Amino acid sequence: MPSYKAPLRDMRFIMHELLGAQDVLGAMPYYAENETHDASLLDQILDEAARFTENELQPLNQSGDQEGCTRHEDGSVTTPKGFKEAYKKYREAGWTALSADPQYGGQGLPHLVGNALVEMMNSANVAWSMYPGLSHGAYSALAAVGSDDLKATYLPKLVNGEWTGTMCLTEPHAGTDLGIIRTRARDNGDGTYAITGTKIFISAGEHDMADNILHLVLARLEGSPEGTKGISLFLVPKYLVNADGTLGERNTVVCGSIEHKMGIHGNATAVLNFDDAKGYLVGELNKGMNHMFIMMNAARLGTGLQGLGIGEVAYQNAVAYAKDRLQMRAPQRVRPDEAADPIIVHPDVRRMLLTAKAYTEAGRALAMWLALSLDVEHHHPDDAKRKEAGDLVALLTPIAKAFMTDNGFQSAVLAQQVFGGHGYIQEWGMEQFVRDARIGQIYEGTNGIQALDLIGRKVLMDGGRKLQKLAGMLETFLEENEGNEDLAPYLDTLSRAAQQVGTLTMVVGQKAMQNPDEANAVAVDYLRYVGHVTYAYLWARMAKIALDKQGDDKTGFYAAKLATAKFYFEKLFPETKALSATIKAGNDALAVDEAIFNF
Repeated sequence: MPSYKAPLRDMRFIMHELLGAQDVLGAMPYYAENETHDASLLDQILDEAARFTENELQPLNQSGDQEGCTRHEDGSVTTPKGFKEAYKKYREAGWTALSADPQYGGQGLPHLVGNALVEMMNSANVAWSMYPGLSHGAYSALAAVGSDDLKATYLPKLVNGEWTGTMCLTEPHAGTDLGIIRTRARDNGDGTYAITGTKIFISAGEHDMADNILHLVLARLEGSPEGTKGISLFLVPKYLVNADGTLGERNTVVCGSIEHKMGIHGNATAVLNFDDAKGYLVGELNKGMNHMFIMMNAARLGTGLQGLGIGEVAYQNAVAYAKDRLQMRAPQRVRPDEAADPIIVHPDVRRMLLTAKAYTEAGRALAMWLALSLDVEHHHPDDAKRKEAGDLVALLTPIAKAFMTDNGFQSAVLAQQVFGGHGYIQEWGMEQFVRDARIGQIYEGTNGIQALDLIGRKVLMDGGRKLQKLAGMLETFLEENEGNEDLAPYLDTLSRAAQQVGTLTMVVGQKAMQNPDEANAVAVDYLRYVGHVTYAYLWARMAKIALDKQGDDKTGFYAAKLATAKFYFEKLFPETKALSATIKAGNDALAVDEAIFNF
């Protein structure tokens, strides 16, 4: 059976030493006045989160995968044994309210510490973590654009975890292309709407863990324009709510089936049928797509954390196995009294482990940087700083989702490979990590869609303004550390790559002016290139701290940071050379007649 230990030392390193979170948060009255920026408090929360995820969630991961969810004839769904009880403990401990606004019963703690909790949950039990995780998107949308009545009625119960939330976007014929959805809304004339249609792939769409489920549904009001301009967002509760806040009659939304999936078996992925279900408009009429992105951006960051979490737990188990498994001899015998040496001495095994370690630790730094940027965007008293943080989050969100889930899946596969044949056997748990990690590259907008979003909307559409801000951060770091001989190899590599991002962006932009397919053809490679540059920037910063603090300790935490940084720059970052070539090649090799795709 696999195991998991929360990587608290690395989380604290990033939070306090890399990001200086206490000072950043302390500059915001929202946190400073309530002392929710205090380093000791943040550390205490991390400790408690580790205990909960290690002791309550991780033991349910493998059994939940094997048992799965069960749909009954009345449309109700039973989650795996222990899931409901664990959620009750989660609620009672106040985890559902961690980063929510105090006016709705939240604790008002930074997104930064909430981010760390979510990573731990995903490492311990990604399928379970999706039940409360989907509520975050619903909370974000309601808090941002919901009416005062909707907020008063639904947000306190969502925050305290009595009720959970979903996002209902996808239909059988409409995945990414939401402009062609068929779900309809009819005005009842009393401030409510009748919602009719079918939504599929709804994570946590039906379950027995909470008293009510709040579905955020995209639908088109009768008479609204076709396409995305005519879509609105509606709140459709599983149970209607009486005027006094108690639960009323069952709404006419029913789980028609649950999907039988490759992974995340412990999460109920539902087909939901809405039959004149009573709903309430969220935000403005025909602005559903804008409101939907509030949910989607939260979900995309959460999906990136799934890739990160699974990469971490897969790496931990592979390291433990590699240190224990005896196979073959190293050139110089490590255990001469044994029949063979542990496989961790073999270079190829170290390559696999270091790949997972390098991607995971850089991904954690990116995720926590973005979480802290969200805190700044929402609560900093300086408008300019809020805008700057918001631009950074917008630019890096598709990278966090796509790059982190691609790397998380790769890390899980490599960790499975370390186990050899045992990695293919169910009892070791590695094959589950691979299966669970795969979905992160697909849902909440496939990684190809994230790439189109990055190069199209986040870079070319605004003339590279957001990208230039990121480039400015890199340039400042390079200038501040000019002359640092120990850091020079990393700085030189980072400087050349940062310049190349500008060149590649210009090449793609100029070609796209003549043919839009040019941008689409290189989008995936472009995202991976910018992802590598972002990771390189973070690794260079982490290496600088490690160099300053390592001292005479050549085997401790900081020494490991330096070794991993060296591996990243020498073994993983060179992928950018190939990516540069394929980006420059453009669309020519893809501009073929569809008739060649024969069989």
